[in-house]
Amino acid sequence: MTDSNLFFASVNIGCADPGAQANFWGKVLGREVTAGVTGGTMTVGDTDPGGRPQMVFFPAPEAERIVGGFVPTLLTEQHDEESERLTGLNAKVLDKLTLGPIRLSVFADPEGNRFQLATFVGE
Repeated sequence: MTDSNLFFASVNIGCADPGAQANFWGKVLGREVTAGVTGGTMTVGDTDPGGRPQMVFFPAPEAERIVGGFVPTLLTEQHDEESERLTGLNAKVLDKLTLGPIRLSVFADPEGNRFQLATFVGE
């Protein structure tokens, strides 16, 4: 296996309301929300080579949006506390399950896009 100089610089998400989506995810991740480099886009976080990717929200007509096509997973050791915080930010719980050593909650963000909250609970 060879080392690579590649990293995810951003995760780009088409949505109806980039500002609202960026504000939601900025609060979820505790990261800064700023205007994007192109008209109508909003970003969450800065690009840090080798670090956490920036999220870019861009306006997209409904026909170009894929609900459920990309499902980010957030990892936490405080599953109950984070679940409560996420629902307080208007995320909706879709499902709760345990898959082997992983406790998993599936949520929908304010536009209905799925994301997951995971906690390792042991075997």
